[in-house]
Amino acid sequence: MEVVLPLLLVVLASFFQGTFGLGMKYVKPLAWEAWWLVHATVAMAIFPLIWSLMVIPDLWHVLSAAPTNELFIGSMLGFLWGIGGIMFGVSVGYIGMSLTYGIVMGLCSIVGALIPLVLRFKSIVPASLPFIFAGLVLLALAVLIVTAAGLKRDKQLAKSGVELKGIKRGEAFKTGLTIAIISGILSAMLAIGFDNTSGIGKVAAENGAIERNTALARWVVVLAGAYLMNAGYALILLIKNKTFASYKQPQMFKALKWSIIAGLLWFAALGIYGQGVALMGDIGTMICWPIMLGLSLIVSTAVGVITGEWKGVAGPLKLASLGIFVMIAATILMVHASTIKAL
Repeated sequence: MEVVLPLLLVVLASFFQGTFGLGMKYVKPLAWEAWWLVHATVAMAIFPLIWSLMVIPDLWHVLSAAPTNELFIGSMLGFLWGIGGIMFGVSVGYIGMSLTYGIVMGLCSIVGALIPLVLRFKSIVPASLPFIFAGLVLLALAVLIVTAAGLKRDKQLAKSGVELKGIKRGEAFKTGLTIAIISGILSAMLAIGFDNTSGIGKVAAENGAIERNTALARWVVVLAGAYLMNAGYALILLIKNKTFASYKQPQMFKALKWSIIAGLLWFAALGIYGQGVALMGDIGTMICWPIMLGLSLIVSTAVGVITGEWKGVAGPLKLASLGIFVMIAATILMVHASTIKAL
């Protein structure tokens, strides 16, 4: 079955996507900007380039021969995603990993699927549309449920006087929610940027790359803009806050290790996801993107439980579990949509 391998790749990608945020809990004693610069350099520059050079014959020729408009659009949308990515990291520090994932991944999956759906509407099998739309509606519902669970958790913990590390309260918590919402919308630009670089993938294929690996050349372009934004912002903060010295802090190697691990996990998710999309063709983004992010929400919630974010709040955890089941139902519908072929 031709959709089995792409879907298996997306499932694997979701595991990496759902766990990379764990590293954001280990920023100290590094300044956030010092941690983020290393993370972005590994995730958006070093790892993508090394992987691409390994599987794309003459990568530099491919990029020089790529459509100019796709180079510009892909990198520009990557830059916009970079803004959302920075806001994601900030949001984790306000409202915790589980709730940030719930909001950001949910909104990101919906927007990231809807825009390609509109742009490629004519290439979609009509019979699959009801399942795609139903899946997206369930995704939105799941986001609302998980968000409500996080709010109930915060309220319950506030009443009991428990302080959760890395989770703010009151107005600061609301600020974190706002940041997460904006981040979710901007974060969809990553999928949209990738979706608009199919011509680059064709050039890579013509140059000898196998179909699934053409995705790596596309990611190099999109992430060039993303890295410019992320690294530039981190450097500005390092200069402004005079925090280069945090690289000399005792025990900084643990934080440095986690920034590298998070970077490797992050692009492992994107690289493998891109391979799945490349194999699935025109409908790849609108199907694979929400599936990956939906499954990653399940993984990240499990990580949140293990790390104690839901300790002592059984009611909110049950509500979050309901959101996960709704997410699973949405994923099943999207998978089914991908198997429907034109008559």
